[in-house]
Amino acid sequence: MLDDFKAHLQKTDLIGVNDKVVVGYSGGADSTCLLHLLANSGANIIAAYLHHGQRPEADQELKLCEAFAEELGVPFVSGRADVPRMAADLRIGLEEAGRMARYNFFEQVLRQFDCNRIATAHTRTERVETILFNMARGSGATGMVGIPERRGNIVRPLLPWGRAETRAYCDAHGLWFHDDPANADIELTRARIRHRIIPELLAINPRAEESIARTADLLDEEDRFLNGAAAAALEQCEIQPNGPLAFLTKDAEVILSRTHLESLPPVLLRRALRLATQVLGATLDSRQIATLLAHLENQTQGAVTAESGDVAAEVHADRVHLRQLHPTEPFRFAVTLPGETDAEEFGWRIRAVPSKSTGTTYPRAAFQIEANRAAIQGELHFRSAKPGDTLQPVGFEGTRKLTDLLSEAGLTRAARARIPVICDFLGPIWLPGVCYAERIASRKPDEEVVVLTFEPIV
Repeated sequence: MLDDFKAHLQKTDLIGVNDKVVVGYSGGADSTCLLHLLANSGANIIAAYLHHGQRPEADQELKLCEAFAEELGVPFVSGRADVPRMAADLRIGLEEAGRMARYNFFEQVLRQFDCNRIATAHTRTERVETILFNMARGSGATGMVGIPERRGNIVRPLLPWGRAETRAYCDAHGLWFHDDPANADIELTRARIRHRIIPELLAINPRAEESIARTADLLDEEDRFLNGAAAAALEQCEIQPNGPLAFLTKDAEVILSRTHLESLPPVLLRRALRLATQVLGATLDSRQIATLLAHLENQTQGAVTAESGDVAAEVHADRVHLRQLHPTEPFRFAVTLPGETDAEEFGWRIRAVPSKSTGTTYPRAAFQIEANRAAIQGELHFRSAKPGDTLQPVGFEGTRKLTDLLSEAGLTRAARARIPVICDFLGPIWLPGVCYAERIASRKPDEEVVVLTFEPIV
C-alpha cells in the first residue's frame, strides 16, 4: 500500500515536497494508517489530536496517540473541546459539533506552526456513506460527489482506499489503534448507514464501494463542467451595480438580469442562482431555489433568505438581487497625511499627499481631487454617512443632503453603507466618486493643496 500511496501523492500533487502538513490524528485505524503512510513517505507533518470532552477513556487514548507519534518521530500537538456543550449552545448534533471543533482546531495548528495543508483520513468507505446520506436528504448532483479529494487547503489522501484496507494495513504493520464507540452507535446517522446499509450493498455487489465511488467521480466531472457553464451564464446575466464604485460591494451583493436568467435552461438557472449565493458566503437549499424559479416562471416577485440568515435573494420586476444581510457597522478613522489609509474589509484605499495645485478643475464625481489646504479645518478623517449630513457641492449655491446625493448616484444600500465620507472638523468635504464640497475646491495654481485619491485595493 505504501508504494501505491506514494504514487497517488505524486500523481495528484495533494502533498508536495515543500508542503508542511497538519494531519488530523484520532488514533482510529484510518488516521493511524494515514499518519504512518505519510511518515514513511517523507512528508513534513505534524500530528494534531483533539480531545472532544465526551469519553473519560479519551485521556488515555491521547497519551497513546502521543506515544505513537513520538515513535514515528512526528511532532504531536493536542487540544481540547467541549463538544457536548458546543452542540447544545449551537443547537446542532454531536456529529456536526465535533466536525466543526476538529476543523477549527486543525486551522489553529496550521497557523501556529506555519503549515499550508491539512490532511484528513477520510476513506472511500466514508465517501460512500456521505453519498448515501446526501441521497437520503435529497441532495443534488454536488452532494452525489460525496467527499472531495481537495477543498481549499484540506486534502484527503486516503480516498482511493476503503476502511477494510486501512485496518488491514494497521494489522499488517502491528500498529496500535482504537475504535471509537460512537462508530457502533446506530442512533447516529453515519453509523446506521455503515452498519445497516453498506453491508446490504456489499451483499449485492462485493465491489459496491468501488462502483459507487467510480460513479461519483463521473458525477464530479460533470458537476464541474456544469458549474463552469453556469458561471459563464452568470457573467452574461450580471448587472454591475454602483457604476465606477462597483468595487465597494463586489463581495456583498450580486444583481442579475431577470430577462437573461429566464432565458437559461432550468439546469443552468438552478446552478447559477446557487453559485451566486455561494459567492456571498451562503447556500440556498433545493426548496428555496424552487421558490425563486417559481417566481421567475410565474412573473411574480418575492424573496427567500438563506438558512444561515446571512443572504437574501430578492426577485424584482427586472432583476434578481442577492445581498448579504448583516449590516455594515458604522466606522470612523483618521486619514493618514501624508500617506495611505487602507480599508481592507471593504477593499478600498484613501491616499492623501500634500502638494501644489495644478489648477485642474475636477469633475464632481472625481476619484481624485485637490483640496485647498487652507480651507481644511482641523484633521481629516473618514466615516460612514450619517442622517442629516450635508455639504455644498462644487459649483452649487446651496447645500444638499448626502442621502440625496447618494440616491442620485444610483448607489445600492450596501454601497451607501460602505462608501467613506471624508470630513474635516466642520463636516463632510468629499464623497469619492459622487461629489466634493465647494468650500475646499482649489481655484488657484500653485496654492497649497492636499491631493486626495480614492481607489480600490488591487
